[in-house]
Amino acid sequence: MELKVVRLRIPEGANIILGQSHFIKTVEDLYETLIAAVPGIKFGLAFSESSGDCLIRVEGNDPDLMDAAAENAQNLAAGHTFNILLKNAFPINVLNAVKMCPEVCRIFCATANPVEVIVAQTEQGRGILGVVDGLPPKGVEGDAGRTWRHEILRKLGYKK
Repeated sequence: MELKVVRLRIPEGANIILGQSHFIKTVEDLYETLIAAVPGIKFGLAFSESSGDCLIRVEGNDPDLMDAAAENAQNLAAGHTFNILLKNAFPINVLNAVKMCPEVCRIFCATANPVEVIVAQTEQGRGILGVVDGLPPKGVEGDAGRTWRHEILRKLGYKK
């Protein structure tokens, strides 16, 4: 077995959801889930089929995000995985709906941070072991950080 690190491409202003699922139906069900979740959402999603033709299945409503999702899937080359790139919405707006998709087995991350994926390469293929999401902590939050956090969550409308 060989371990590899794959950096995902997240276009400027986008967020990513990286997950694992179990059936070709995933790509169409996730498309329907995203369209229904947030009016005006822009997204691209790519699902790596792991049997039959073993193709990367791509859907979405934004060609640039669709291309980036397909590129991520090609670079990961791990079967039954998907990545969704979002604009005009955040993962918090769609994550529970994505998790409820019957084919979704697991979510590895949902973020706008830089993402590195730790992949195991075996004779059979590749699988995701985990992710590195963002950067390490630089310290512990103090009063100023706490005030900023409270204010930004209210400004964004997530808290009252």
